[in-house]
Amino acid sequence: MEWLIIVFALMLVVSPVMWIRPSPRQRRVAALRRDAMKTGLSVKLEKPPLHGEQTAMPVYRWHYPPQRPGPDFVLVRDSYAAETLKPLAHGWRWRQEPLRPLPLDVEESLKRLLSRLPLDALVIESNRNALSLWWWESQDFARFATYLDDIEALRDGLAGRPDDPGLGGDFQAGSK
Repeated sequence: MEWLIIVFALMLVVSPVMWIRPSPRQRRVAALRRDAMKTGLSVKLEKPPLHGEQTAMPVYRWHYPPQRPGPDFVLVRDSYAAETLKPLAHGWRWRQEPLRPLPLDVEESLKRLLSRLPLDALVIESNRNALSLWWWESQDFARFATYLDDIEALRDGLAGRPDDPGLGGDFQAGSK
């Protein structure tokens, strides 16, 4: 009988520890975010630019240089977009197009990236400050790192192309 009481007491002590211990997914996501931030990305939880979505979602941001702001646009995965939105690439639609057309090489770079992104990547957004990826973090950092060069090249191609030329940058009407 004493052993039963001792085992029960140990279970009472150990069970709360098991509840607060991070799950394997939580440990993977924490490592992913930590390693992503080491590359210079900012990672936050925010409400995504999806119609009717109230749940905070992870957003990874690649910032444009302050003197070279980016264009404003929002691309949404088909499964979260209305059929009336204009398609850009297979599985992606413009929710908000940039005011000025993207140069062909930048648009092709964007389409290649969109074809490679994981299925839980739902939104690609650009504003004057940053290029953002909204996704549910289904991969570890080793796999995510395979996108970094493509996303950074896209960010560099978009930098200096603000929708409002008065904001600065090197975008001139009719260039490229």
